[in-house]
Amino acid sequence: MGQVNILVVEDNEDINRILRRYLEKEKYYVISAYSGTEAKLQFALNSFDLILLDLMLPGMKGEELINEIRKISNTPIIVISAKGALQDKVNALKNGADDYVVKPFERDEILARVEALLRRTQTIKHEDEDTADFQFKNLTLKPSARMVNVKGNPINLTAFEFDILLELLTYPDKVFTKEQLYQEIWKNGYYGEDNTINVHISNIRKKIKDYDEDSYIKTVWGIGFKMEDL
Repeated sequence: MGQVNILVVEDNEDINRILRRYLEKEKYYVISAYSGTEAKLQFALNSFDLILLDLMLPGMKGEELINEIRKISNTPIIVISAKGALQDKVNALKNGADDYVVKPFERDEILARVEALLRRTQTIKHEDEDTADFQFKNLTLKPSARMVNVKGNPINLTAFEFDILLELLTYPDKVFTKEQLYQEIWKNGYYGEDNTINVHISNIRKKIKDYDEDSYIKTVWGIGFKMEDL
């Protein structure tokens, strides 16, 4: 893997500096932004592999920045926020964030989540180069290009949404528990809650439903999820 560029968006100078120090010690290249508008400008001027984002920002709130970025890019976003309510986490994930960390945070947790998300978006590209496309009903998933089309219409999935769908399509008859999906997708770098999987599955369903009313992912009550029977 070559140079990895990370944008840290945090208006508190001390927290911004701490995050930057954590990341630079791991040899990541870091650019800091202290407001939503500054972050939007930096995103327009530079190419980033990952974004660490506070929600309560001057200029442009974090939620609005996520929406703006998701209009043009699937760059992975980890929210780091003092907002610890479940609904805040759910809203951020529904808006397009890939992961959510509540302040105060631990160095090892931040680095583990960064590594897990980069692993999904960087090394998976090489693993998928010789992987055949998946076709299920009116949906086509292309692992090598990390693209999903429904009835010929491209749908934009976050990194974790794409990998959850890929895992389900790889074993369409298998029922995955939430714990199994955590293990397969996040490996040992995830510290999250059960609800995260539910939100990602809900996002996938909604994005597919924009173009096809048919059911694609089945909830097996009390167990987990699988692809709907053909």
